[in-house]
Amino acid sequence: MAGEGGAYRLRCSLAGHGQDVRGLTCGLFPEGSFVSVSRDRTARLWAPDGPNRGFTEMHCMSGHSNFVSCVCIIPPSDLYPRGLIATGGNDHNICIFTVDNTAPLYVLKGHKNTVCSLSSGKFGTLLSGSWDTTAKVWLNDRCMMTLQGHAAAIWAVKILPEQGLMLTGSADKTIKLWKAGRCERTFTGHEDCVRGLAILSEVEFLSCANDASVRRWQISGECLQVYYGHTNYIYSISVFPKCKDFVTTGEDRSLRIWKQGECAQTIRLPAQSVWCCCVLDNGDIVVGASDGIVRVFTESLERTASAEEIQAFENELSQSSIDPKTGDLGDINADDLPGREHLKDPGTRDGQTRLIKDNGKVEAYQWSVSEGRWIKIGDVVGSSGATQQTSGKVLFEGKEYDYVFTIDVNESGPSYKLPYNITDDPWLTAYNFLQKNDLNPMFLDQVAKFIMDNTKGQTLLSTSTTQFSDPFTGAVRYVPGSASASSTVPAADPFTGAGRYVPGSASNAGAPGSGIDPYTGMGAYRSAAAEVENIYFPKKDAVTFDQANPTQILGKLKELNGSASEEYKLTEDDLIILEKLLSATCNTSAGTPTAQQLQTLWRAINWPEDIVFPALDILRLSVRHPTVNESFCSEKDHVRFIILLLNFLNPKGKQANQLLALRVLCNCFVSQAGQKLMMDRRDEIMTQAIETKSGNKNIHIALATLVLNYAVCLYRVNNIEGKAQCLSVISTVLEVVQDLEAIFRLLVALGTLISDDTNAVQLAKSLGVDSQIKKYASVSEPAKVKECCRFVLNLL
Repeated sequence: MAGEGGAYRLRCSLAGHGQDVRGLTCGLFPEGSFVSVSRDRTARLWAPDGPNRGFTEMHCMSGHSNFVSCVCIIPPSDLYPRGLIATGGNDHNICIFTVDNTAPLYVLKGHKNTVCSLSSGKFGTLLSGSWDTTAKVWLNDRCMMTLQGHAAAIWAVKILPEQGLMLTGSADKTIKLWKAGRCERTFTGHEDCVRGLAILSEVEFLSCANDASVRRWQISGECLQVYYGHTNYIYSISVFPKCKDFVTTGEDRSLRIWKQGECAQTIRLPAQSVWCCCVLDNGDIVVGASDGIVRVFTESLERTASAEEIQAFENELSQSSIDPKTGDLGDINADDLPGREHLKDPGTRDGQTRLIKDNGKVEAYQWSVSEGRWIKIGDVVGSSGATQQTSGKVLFEGKEYDYVFTIDVNESGPSYKLPYNITDDPWLTAYNFLQKNDLNPMFLDQVAKFIMDNTKGQTLLSTSTTQFSDPFTGAVRYVPGSASASSTVPAADPFTGAGRYVPGSASNAGAPGSGIDPYTGMGAYRSAAAEVENIYFPKKDAVTFDQANPTQILGKLKELNGSASEEYKLTEDDLIILEKLLSATCNTSAGTPTAQQLQTLWRAINWPEDIVFPALDILRLSVRHPTVNESFCSEKDHVRFIILLLNFLNPKGKQANQLLALRVLCNCFVSQAGQKLMMDRRDEIMTQAIETKSGNKNIHIALATLVLNYAVCLYRVNNIEGKAQCLSVISTVLEVVQDLEAIFRLLVALGTLISDDTNAVQLAKSLGVDSQIKKYASVSEPAKVKECCRFVLNLL
């Protein structure tokens, strides 16, 4: 090992990118490599160049049509033994590259706004975070589930070492922990947008934010420590290998190295925004900044840059201009500053800054403990007169823009915020701004001209000569920037905070159900030596709840009818009609149910919740009949039917109603109309059903049966997003269910979902389902649980 210098010094500076370097990640191949991504729309793979201290650019990868914001490595697989490189961009896409090709292997589409964070997990899973307020879980080239719950842009994502656990950090100032696609916990404490996450262990992680703080958390929810040191936004955080020390970078032009919970070293850079960092396996630190340069710093004396290179870096740093308005140096009153003699006194800590006045100029110096001297970090200058900086670091509604203008439409009215990126179309931005704020379209030319005047026609990448015609006038007009209209026009508020379930969303809680074992004869003893045949899955037909005692059900209905209020009370004729319906649906030779019978049943199932359960039991038995199934599940009536059943699944409602509603849903699967309805409304049914998971064993069996019936349908149509939802529910329900019949049905559902589908197998493994079910492989009775579990584990 090289001799250690104790403090980090420059190893090398790498020019190559034409714009800000926005993301970095350690590479797997070649050893010691890393990948950088930039606003210049490229990703670059850098490899150490042998005995030298530098790196060589191996590949320049292109595939995005807008800025590239983030990057991560997908670990090696049998198909790609060197792993893959994933990049996310402002074009809403994720590009997947092999390490030896400059064009994407494939592109993942699905996000509706900038993809600004990526993290990879085991078995090829990829987690992405976006300004569209969602995170998505991908497996190979498919989106498996979408995590919804944040109220603003998601800036940071990380997959935890424990399978199925994921973290997201957002501009809504919160961090969320997701398990099997469901939000388990929300961490609050940061006072501004959360920008970065880093994993310390299976139970601890770090976060950094625009509030200039770093926080250390336990996944149980407790904030263990808050670290202060930065004076502005912290953009990036990265952990050293095999220890809890870490590095951070931010908007105060600095890289900070933290050891034993203290800021041990501060390195200033000649760029305002230090966007990103990563730590290589040898402990060297790579940083990317708004000047487009990648810099590597090392503790190793052997890898430290030459004296000439270090001097050149310090010269560049000393010539930097520091804008006092950033607040990085505190309040500055030039008249009160001492002269150069102030630098004769040593500093008291590493990174301490000192301002002096020399020949009318204000200069900033930083104390280096390792070198025992003050190093000039720049000249402090007044405002440049620019309305905004152009590094894309202005935040508005949790998203990043090159400019955020304040527009006063008239003197007496309110002012409006207009966010704008250099690659946006000024006319389209102006049009959307007027639409959003309900302003008169006559201001269109005025606003567009204001944008162009105040950006001085600035363009980042004038790569296209395409002329555009103004959609409002037909005239050819100037477009500052790229050939495409902006992907980040601020037309609609991007923070929808939608609560609808998307496979894996926070509302997807797991719940169980009830019933009689439909698999008879499966518990018989077999000798261990016998070759056991898999008779359990894939299951091809729905499982229903058929057991009935019509006399008891009608008796209870009549009893409760006697105490019902007048508006709900059924007549004697009504009771006879329901008796005939029950007879018709339980005895196929008893005729076909009539419209009158179904109308009476509909009245009965709308009884108050404390007396409705016998009517629900009649519905459970009746819905198995094709005529009843068609009537209730048809296009005409299915909406009110589903709303009614979902109301009964309310976790605060009566357990008897929850149980019977789950059984009704299970029995809907017997006919084509019911299957179609169940599949069409799968999202909301599963989301609501899982909320009953804290119920009794009968509810657990019914819930497990509902999942199993969905698995049967999904096996036939091979809908991977539907399978992801079911796998997420199974994983959640397995944590609370103890009844072995419910466990058995969940195992059959799991086996059916993953049969003949390698994507589903990988997804189940990434959710950690295999470790959840292992204990059932040793259950002695009933034998079907053990046998089915072993068949499932063989697939996993």
